[in-house]
Formats: sequence, C-alpha cells, structure tokens
Amino acid sequence: MPKMKTRRAVAKRFKVTGTGKLKRKRANLRHILEKKSNKEKRRNVKTDYVHAADEARMKRCLPGVK
Repeated sequence: MPKMKTRRAVAKRFKVTGTGKLKRKRANLRHILEKKSNKEKRRNVKTDYVHAADEARMKRCLPGVK
C-alpha cells in the first residue's frame, strides 16, 4: 500500500504542540485594520487551538501526527 500524502495546506497552517493539540493562527488581521478596535487586533495576534470537534479531521490530513 502506498504512503499517505500530507495535505500541504494543512501542514502550513497548523503546528502540533507537545501535548498533541493543534495550534493555529487567528483570522482578521490582514487588511481593513483601521475600523477594528485595538482590543480586537491584540486578541487576534495571539495563537489559538483547533476546536476539539475539528481536531480529528485535521489530524487525518497530517498522517505523521497521532
């Protein structure tokens, strides 16, 4: 049976933590920043984790991750 291929788009967007969670970047920080509050922009700079309901689906796209 051939090797499973990694979904490159997923590999570029998510990193695996030491505990096995998937880390991701928050959205809404690319353009139209003038009308967004400083609080909103500051919050979006921080990294976040993939929700538990979506985690299994994302891990299937990354075959090397358990």
